[in-house]
Amino acid sequence: MNTKRALIIGASRGLGLGLTAVLLTRGWSVVATARDPARADELQRIASDRRLTIEQLDVDQAAELDALAKRLTGKFDLLLVNAGIAGPANETTLTATREGLAQILWTNSLAPIRIAEKLLPQVSDGGTVAFMSSILGSIGENNSGGYDLYRISKASLNMLSRSFAVTSAKDRKVTVLNLHPGWVRTDMGGAAAPLSIEESVRGLANVLESRHRAKHLYLDYQGREIPW
Repeated sequence: MNTKRALIIGASRGLGLGLTAVLLTRGWSVVATARDPARADELQRIASDRRLTIEQLDVDQAAELDALAKRLTGKFDLLLVNAGIAGPANETTLTATREGLAQILWTNSLAPIRIAEKLLPQVSDGGTVAFMSSILGSIGENNSGGYDLYRISKASLNMLSRSFAVTSAKDRKVTVLNLHPGWVRTDMGGAAAPLSIEESVRGLANVLESRHRAKHLYLDYQGREIPW
């Protein structure tokens, strides 16, 4: 049986690191990226597994993406774009700066789609491209407000990923997933979050390994659909 291959963008810590580890335990071969591999201590710790390769990528740098695309070989069953930022803390539409808004939209919305477009030729026909989104990007689930800039960035990612799904990915019969990992105890989620990284990534891995028949879906870590 052929080993499944995954390319995980943004795997130096948190959910990306956790997903790398759990996919390796399930028999996958993984190429994982970090902005600075030399400082990605936890990722380096599990790199003794011969099925794990670490590559360098700053998602904001087009030249680094071009270089990564040239280095990669073979096809991947899964491309997961996990990298993202929380953005300026506690900023609202009244207090936001042009610079802060531009940065979070570039990193969380535009960069993931540029990565997917660039690396799509290296995804197998019938494979999966997944984006780490958030329930905070859902218009239908916004019943509390707050986190304005982060919400904007994830809602924009959801919209751009739909365009990607119905254009670039369509003829390749590639499944496109926007994933909500739950509220997780990461550097971004904080210590008060109810979910551990291990609980979230086990669920996310189950979702990623399920067959979705080349659809575009917005799912949480338990496989439940989220309203756009």
